[in-house]
Amino acid sequence: MRVAILGTRGVPAAYGGFETLAEELSVRLARRGHDVTVYSRRGCVGEELSSFLGVRVVFTPTIRHKYLDTVVHGVTSGLHAAAEGYDAVLVCNGANALTCRLPRLLGSGTRILLNVDGLEKNRRKWNRLGKAVYAVSERLSCVLPDVVVTDAKEIRRYYLERYGRESAYVPYGSDLPLPRDLSILDRLGLESGSYVLYVSRFEPENNPDAVVRAFRDVPGPQRLVLVGAAPYAETFITRLREEAARDPRVVLPGAIYGDGYRALVALASAYVHATEVGGTHPALIEAMGFGRPVLVHDTPENREVAGDAALWWDARDPATLTRLLNTLLPDAARREALGASALRRARERYRWDDVTTAYETLLGAPPASGPGPGGLPSGKEC
Repeated sequence: MRVAILGTRGVPAAYGGFETLAEELSVRLARRGHDVTVYSRRGCVGEELSSFLGVRVVFTPTIRHKYLDTVVHGVTSGLHAAAEGYDAVLVCNGANALTCRLPRLLGSGTRILLNVDGLEKNRRKWNRLGKAVYAVSERLSCVLPDVVVTDAKEIRRYYLERYGRESAYVPYGSDLPLPRDLSILDRLGLESGSYVLYVSRFEPENNPDAVVRAFRDVPGPQRLVLVGAAPYAETFITRLREEAARDPRVVLPGAIYGDGYRALVALASAYVHATEVGGTHPALIEAMGFGRPVLVHDTPENREVAGDAALWWDARDPATLTRLLNTLLPDAARREALGASALRRARERYRWDDVTTAYETLLGAPPASGPGPGGLPSGKEC
């Protein structure tokens, strides 16, 4: 099949969950013999390439503005896709719902999938206009694409109860290759097992500031490494850096990808997850996939992902995280047991080959290879 993925910042991944999906899915689809294109934004990817590991990369224009960037790039990508006549297009981000009809403007029979992600209207970063746009996009998501994709069963339930719209549940994968280069630890002055890791976009609803406050009351030599960045969030990031500067053990290296990211996850003593909004977060299941003990902010979506393989805390009360870290960090046996539980859950539920097979089915292709043990069920639950 000729398949396109649009609505992300592009590949190689250098931002967040949708970019991780675009990279991992597109490369695997290409390996299975499909002709795959990923639409990208200039200045938002690690390298500006015309192809990436067998995937064609196309850059289309956008307007670099907090409220226009995603939508404008979705429109320009959709218009380009209309002239290409793809067999199927995966559109990412519910804000791009209006884009869904563009790839078949010229009358092609292109099949359109829309991955809506989480409930974006609930993010604190949006003003009233932004929240209203996402609320309208939710409704359009239920009528414009052929298939709605949700990455968490809680989000699937929301769309069914709120709009009566069935969606296909397809999560992310957790199985990343082991890091080959561990030099990132030397560059940051870290040692294996000597630090607690947090990874996310630095936005209010992801609570990096709460993690810093919680860690301040954890004694001992362990470091706190917060990996992340965010466009259009300069004011919040400035406040976060001021908060972090009060504790010399806190390290903010910015956004890190590839081997450096995998090394930091694989060798952390524990992983802290603090998101309030969204469905299945790649960073959380990747930490589980590396067998790290995870301490997770308690939301229905996060509970769905980590279940009894996590320790639970409340980002509105950082002291709950402080207490967990104070008991967990000195207890190597407990950390090992918790990490083993997280790894088992990740291997059972979150595998990229199974995710790829599910998307092949939804895109309309006969799967090149079936799911292995623990594979995702077919049909509406795929």
